[in-house]
Amino acid sequence: MIILGIDPGVATVGWGVVEYKGNKFLGSDYGAIITPAHTPLCDRIEQIFDEASRLVDYYHVETAAMEKLFFNTNSKTAIDVAQARGVLLLALTKKRIHCSEFTPLQVKQAVTGYGRADKQQIEAMVKMLLNLEKIPRPDDAADALAMAICCAHCLRF
Repeated sequence: MIILGIDPGVATVGWGVVEYKGNKFLGSDYGAIITPAHTPLCDRIEQIFDEASRLVDYYHVETAAMEKLFFNTNSKTAIDVAQARGVLLLALTKKRIHCSEFTPLQVKQAVTGYGRADKQQIEAMVKMLLNLEKIPRPDDAADALAMAICCAHCLRF
């Protein structure tokens, strides 16, 4: 099963692709969709849609996972993330890719076994589970890989 994990945002969308088969991770890749600051939001959203669509095609993605949206104290950020999240869901839906949603607690438990794990613990486990030489950067890509790992463990492909 090829799983696309997504960490949504407008400035940076982290993505991570893992191949999971027989309770083993066979391969992975990761990166980020970066949209330029001071670019109109509509153009940024279009870029996110186009690049997410290309990722699905390039990696032959079979399923996807994204963090459940929760509101924090910065409503402007939450609205921007919600808009990016919506266009990412549209890109997946147009490609007929199901997207599972997981809470931060679920991701932490699935990746580290501990629901209160900090960012460094999660990044270290992502590196170890995927047999990577170094911790993925940017942080958004590491978060996306953690999301994909959570999806694999929770849905048991």
